Amino acid sequence: MDFTIITPNLNYGRFLGDCLASVAEQEGVSVEHWVFDAGSSDHSAEVVSRFPRVHWVAEDDRGMSHAINKGFDRARGDWVMWLNADDRLKPGVLAELLPRLRKSQADLVYGDFDFIAEDGSFQRHMKLPAWSPFVHVHHHCYIGSTAAFYRRATVLAAGHRLREDFRYVMDGEFYARLHASGLAFEHVPLLLADFRLHGRNASMRHLGRTRDLEEILQAERQHVESRAIRRAHGVTLFEDPYLNGLIDGVLWIMAKGWKAVLKFVRC
Repeated sequence: MDFTIITPNLNYGRFLGDCLASVAEQEGVSVEHWVFDAGSSDHSAEVVSRFPRVHWVAEDDRGMSHAINKGFDRARGDWVMWLNADDRLKPGVLAELLPRLRKSQADLVYGDFDFIAEDGSFQRHMKLPAWSPFVHVHHHCYIGSTAAFYRRATVLAAGHRLREDFRYVMDGEFYARLHASGLAFEHVPLLLADFRLHGRNASMRHLGRTRDLEEILQAERQHVESRAIRRAHGVTLFEDPYLNGLIDGVLWIMAKGWKAVLKFVRC
């Protein structure tokens, strides 16, 4: 088996057909596709019924990270990725990618992706630089999980799983931990997937100037996860969290600049 694709879903039936079709239409490779549904009340089950080769598991879970981990446990493909229910693969990309994966010595291989609007129309292209743990930890997680592939033999078989207490930046924590474990990352200059923006993306919440306490709490939970990653894997100079916050701002600017350099070198 070449690939395992894992899709967590909860009431995303309006996007799920695009996601499933983008996998079903891949040619020249062997693929298993698992969908873990946490109890959707929309028409998700009907959508999945149109794709008889999809493995559909409808049961309660402890959140998105738990659903993906269940897929990791079942994966049989040499390379494994998770494709969110609102995202989709580019046509023919798995057959284009597979020869590169077979030659690669890396444990995690990632490519470029496009942002698309809710209706599927193109918004902008994300051309990614080579892997930099400094940029990843101190600027932002720039690897799109929807365009990243993990070598099952060295990542999943070794016991690496998402932390289920992370609900927003679970991919960022996962990648930082894999790097700290000595695993190798490789960027391939291929356009692999579409990342859909529609206002409900868990990883795209920002505070803005709102005074709504519930919105602030949701956004702050995401920021807390990012700060935890920095404390565990980045530069921490002080015991005082506010002083560390000041240093974080300086390092964020430096990491952003270094990311620009890496992208320029790639060009």
